[in-house]
Amino acid sequence: MKRKFAISLFLLAITGGCWAQADSSSVNQLSVGLNLLTHGEMCGGGLPKADSENETIEDRSSFLFGRMRLNVDYQRQGLQAHAVIQNKAVWGMKGNQSLNLYEGWVKLAARNGLFAQFGRVALSYDDERIIGTNDFATAALSHDVARVGYEGHGHQLHVILAYNQNGDNVYSGTYYDGGAQYYKTMHTVWYHYDVPKFPLGASLLFMNIGMQAGVNDTKAWDYETNSPRTEYQQLFGGYIQYHPKYLTVEGSYYRQTGKTVDVNNYASDIRAWMASAKATVKPSDRYGFEIGYDYLSGDDYVPVPYGGMNMVLHKVNKGFTPLYGSRSKFYGIMDYFYESAYTNGFTPGLQNVFAGISGKPVDKLDCKATYHYLAVATELNGLDYTLGHSIELEAGYRFSKDISLTAGYTQMMGTATMDRLKQGNSSKRARWGWFSLVVSPSLFTTKW
Repeated sequence: MKRKFAISLFLLAITGGCWAQADSSSVNQLSVGLNLLTHGEMCGGGLPKADSENETIEDRSSFLFGRMRLNVDYQRQGLQAHAVIQNKAVWGMKGNQSLNLYEGWVKLAARNGLFAQFGRVALSYDDERIIGTNDFATAALSHDVARVGYEGHGHQLHVILAYNQNGDNVYSGTYYDGGAQYYKTMHTVWYHYDVPKFPLGASLLFMNIGMQAGVNDTKAWDYETNSPRTEYQQLFGGYIQYHPKYLTVEGSYYRQTGKTVDVNNYASDIRAWMASAKATVKPSDRYGFEIGYDYLSGDDYVPVPYGGMNMVLHKVNKGFTPLYGSRSKFYGIMDYFYESAYTNGFTPGLQNVFAGISGKPVDKLDCKATYHYLAVATELNGLDYTLGHSIELEAGYRFSKDISLTAGYTQMMGTATMDRLKQGNSSKRARWGWFSLVVSPSLFTTKW
């Protein structure tokens, strides 16, 4: 109770300071816009085999997906308000069951750099490896948070607090299941510094994430708080970027400790880490090159037997979890390794060596080709480290400032290791084609 009271006082102090310096007599601005996304995919392979040998499944599919967002923004000196109403559905879906509030927040800002923000926010930090919007997933990510901080003189400090609870469970403690984000609590501190007159920026990130362990039973119930037990995981690390003229060098390192909770709400220790490095050279607007390496730690044991009947018991989980990052941006556009899990939830980690080339053959047209060498990060009994090789082709054309079309194709050439871990021959020769048409007109803007 004392901790919650102290946090409340801190938020009130920041909010009061921001509100006191807001000028209600300044110019008011209101704008309304639309964002319409039409996304299509055709895939073949990559799906796990059926549980029963007598059951056959189709290892290819195609679909069209539509998403519409209505954006409303209000702004005056010291005050911002932002709302995004979102509807998303596969073409042909009955009704409007997917209509929701994607973003809805208010932000109070003071002239001295202090700010306070409350509501549902699409969070994005650094290169989005740990916290990002993951917009290629079409539904994208947002969080119900209170965010306070300071921005000025090259310094940025953000403190984020989130506390989630099911609305229909107010008389049974803080049970939480099936919400917008699967954590129960999240406490995050992010600090960034840009070196004056030098193209170098660095960030530090700390997260304390509370996950609900167990359900309403005698094993998992905490009678002191009248709620299921909450287990906490900590993530800490940093990101750095050096950007002189035509060269950009990026690096990151993060560790995970504490407790992790699996899909069955069982908790176990986690000791995991990841590191990445990337260099991009862009001599002109017409072409560029990139090369990089990602390492995400993995578990020590594999499913036994390989058919997946059971798992070796893990005393410590060593598989790194990217949490709320934009995974399609880093480990392949189709997010083949973290969105689509390995059999039985096994996490062998990932090594990703990649190289790419980008070009602009004509105005408004951007093209890119990327090669990925993919391998596990842990030793497997009787299996090679190599998962496979992936080639990605992507092209985007901007018809106007508010209309753009992007399309791509990915070919995965897997190995026997991929076949065993993904449980299906189709994993060895997976392929995907996709396109995204985005139309985002500004409908209305007024000032008074």
